[in-house]
Amino acid sequence: MEFEAIIGLEVHAQLLTKSKIFCSCSTAFGAEPNSHTCPVCLGMPGVLPVLNKKVVDLALKVALAIHCKIARYSRFARKNYFYPDLPKGYQISQYELALAEHGYIEIIAGGKPKIIGITRVHMEEDAGKLLHDEGGDVSYSYVDLNRTGVPLIEIVSEPDVRTPEEASEYLKNLRGILQYLDVCDGNMEEGSFRCDANVSLRPMGQDGFGTKTELKNMNSFKNVQKALEYEIKRQTNILDGGDKVIQETRLWDAAKGVTLSMRGKEDAHDYRYFPDPDLVPLAVDDKWIEETKKSLPELPDEKRGRFVKEYQIPEYDAQVITTSKSLANYYEECVRLYPNPKVISNWVMVELLRRLKTDDREIEECPVSPKLLARMLEMIDEGTISGKIAKTVFEDMYLTGEAPEKIVEKKGLLQVTDQEELVEAVEKVLAENPKEVENYKKGKAKLFGFFVGQVMKETKGKANPNLVNEILRKMLDS
Repeated sequence: MEFEAIIGLEVHAQLLTKSKIFCSCSTAFGAEPNSHTCPVCLGMPGVLPVLNKKVVDLALKVALAIHCKIARYSRFARKNYFYPDLPKGYQISQYELALAEHGYIEIIAGGKPKIIGITRVHMEEDAGKLLHDEGGDVSYSYVDLNRTGVPLIEIVSEPDVRTPEEASEYLKNLRGILQYLDVCDGNMEEGSFRCDANVSLRPMGQDGFGTKTELKNMNSFKNVQKALEYEIKRQTNILDGGDKVIQETRLWDAAKGVTLSMRGKEDAHDYRYFPDPDLVPLAVDDKWIEETKKSLPELPDEKRGRFVKEYQIPEYDAQVITTSKSLANYYEECVRLYPNPKVISNWVMVELLRRLKTDDREIEECPVSPKLLARMLEMIDEGTISGKIAKTVFEDMYLTGEAPEKIVEKKGLLQVTDQEELVEAVEKVLAENPKEVENYKKGKAKLFGFFVGQVMKETKGKANPNLVNEILRKMLDS
């Protein structure tokens, strides 16, 4: 039987506030364990939480950016469960009355646009972190509560995702929106952008849903995609064998490339939600919403449209470049320095992104600055280097961060523009390929490209292509 995957994604994003959601402790990452804590975030008896307004401001921005309907009245609830890094024994979250609902994000799937619905956006506090030490004779787990109380928004998608590729695309687009808004840095390795995935299978053409499993511990887009691919295959094998999928939470083991059972999957009633008696309901009026709308920056969809119109680049180029705010800024700075938008988009999309992907780097870590890339492209226009040589120069710039002029000089990569030297190279190529010369003169015009390639090979790619073309035509047509 052929099955269809039904995937829903839950994203937890840490908000870029200086203090926690219900107290004034710092949210800075990387401090000494348990140094950013106080009686409130440690859940000491008699303390009272106070809502940080900045958290609501940032959450509203996200909700409006992904087209959600804002609730004029929402409420915090206590989500009860027991875990060593949850000091109060419950987490303050939102349940029946969330901040926002019914939004959407548009992705490109299989070359076509697709809408992924957003069920809800709500605010909550983060839990602490367990550090496991398995060295020596005894294994220990340590608790760091610095992260306890760091503000989160949870963004829950509708079960509209059908493939691991769509899931990865959705997450990239969502992270891009959060970064454009400056509400979250999107760092998956540090845990400030985390994703859980619910996946089930159903027979193709059926309307109902199968039994779902929840996947956790996926700290990169690549791992999300691989974990979903594995889980879909695992569930397919179970159903094909006549067995039933068990509802459970499973962890992704990136080293082994498998999902492993963690615990039975909880339902909402297992958490015994009830309204938090220490926090008043949150009221959001029209004025607050309108002020937030006015503060929204240019978002990826708007920027993509502007890039197509202003820079006259294809829709696909604009889609790729605007996925990341930092990449879009990099591109615009390059265009400012070297005003040829399509040439820039070609180099960014082909050479630059290929190299970054190979090294698993972000654009912020790229050794080739916009200034270096623009200068290298100017050198092509000046005839100092050829387009082919430029790829070698780019590779060296990426590895060393050196200026293109220095690399060209050090490696002797100057383009050959000397007429006599090029005539000599052309004559040699024609002399070594008499049969091809004869066929060209009989009308096989496509052989011209062959001769150009041979001359470039003879000059180790340093020949000026325009001069080579000119000299070849004169000699072949004479």
